[in-house]
Amino acid sequence: MTESKKAPLPHDFHPRVPSFTVVSDDVSPGSALKDAQVHAEGNTSPHLRWEGFPPETQSFAVTCFDPDAPTGSGFWHWVLFDIPASVTELAPGAGSGSFKGLPDGAVHARNDYGTKDFGGAAPPAGENHRYVFTVYAVDSAELGPDEDASPAVVGFNLRFHTLARASLIGEYEGPSTD
Repeated sequence: MTESKKAPLPHDFHPRVPSFTVVSDDVSPGSALKDAQVHAEGNTSPHLRWEGFPPETQSFAVTCFDPDAPTGSGFWHWVLFDIPASVTELAPGAGSGSFKGLPDGAVHARNDYGTKDFGGAAPPAGENHRYVFTVYAVDSAELGPDEDASPAVVGFNLRFHTLARASLIGEYEGPSTD
């Protein structure tokens, strides 16, 4: 996929809000994702840490979205919300496997794999896709949807309850079949 044909980012369709800082030991902006974040390899949610969000933040949500997926609507890899406001870091694997380190009260909605966890990168062979990891500062302790909500319903609620958001974008190219 050439740069000129890249799909818009998910936040391009939402109201502008302030930003804050999100960093990761596993995702470097503009760099290739580690094997641990690839579906066929480790399928492990990455480490994320954030700061500088508004003081009135009541909870957080975390998503991972591939806007370049050949679906016409992108692909949601991770949808986690109702993370308590006291939590400002997720350990690697908190959103996958045994969910070690997942904060009490946090809710996973199903991703586009149909599972309620992190699903790693899996672009078609030879295609380089972007993976947008976003942390949202939310104005309520509970966003509203439950674990059976679709990513679209969670996104709809986030549109109206986001105080600020911060993103990291990693990339991954599907192995060639040559």
